[in-house]
Amino acid sequence: MIDTHAHIYLEHFSEDIDGVIDRALQNGIHKILLPNIDSSTIDQMLELESQYPDICYPMMGLHPCSVKEDFEKELRLIEDWMNKRSFLAVGEMGTDLYWDKTFWNQQREAFHFQCELALKHNLPVVIHCRETIDETIEMAMKYQGKGLKGVFHCFTGTIEQGKQITDMGFHLGLGGVSTFKNGGMDQVIPHLEQTKIILETDSPYLTPAPYRGKRNEPAYVSIIADKVAECLNTSKEALVELTTANANALFFPNKIASH
Repeated sequence: MIDTHAHIYLEHFSEDIDGVIDRALQNGIHKILLPNIDSSTIDQMLELESQYPDICYPMMGLHPCSVKEDFEKELRLIEDWMNKRSFLAVGEMGTDLYWDKTFWNQQREAFHFQCELALKHNLPVVIHCRETIDETIEMAMKYQGKGLKGVFHCFTGTIEQGKQITDMGFHLGLGGVSTFKNGGMDQVIPHLEQTKIILETDSPYLTPAPYRGKRNEPAYVSIIADKVAECLNTSKEALVELTTANANALFFPNKIASH
């Protein structure tokens, strides 16, 4: 299995990162994809990659909650890093109106800048869209036919929103919310395009049931897989095979082509 979205370079994991990686491996998670947040997280993220090569894979991007007055400087830094070395994706990027609406226009500008960066480097985008799914779908539609690919991470939308996203060729990241009793995702997941679903934890956030309220970690992808398999009325083995193939197709297409 692949945890396609985990912030395990954050201080929440500094005391026991070796145990976190071990538990992931014991639970069948062999790749952990690391979305960046902003300039303050790059060093820790790259340090984790060097500690665990072939397990931890970094992305480069500017999280919408870090889009502030200095966002252009942050974007230039991201662009510099992208020119310096290879990354798996442009992310985590996107839009967020949950906490603060002050920088909405700047978030939109940062969104388009990072989409263009992804096209230039032929990479997928990892899109965050809290309280902004319809607006973000609309912005992503501008890239139809241009070859932009990626994932709407932490998908908690409707059947119709899911269809709009997958019709554009994007993937849907399913995480801990899929396990929440009143999350409503059990009604949505059976109707999603199965070739476009991938699994994620968003560690340390959005911990799946029955561990809600505790720190999330990549090992819990296994719990999410159980629930998604149940929603799709399929075996866990089949679900793991499906979602791992989907994640590999999105994030490791060259490796697939070369085997």
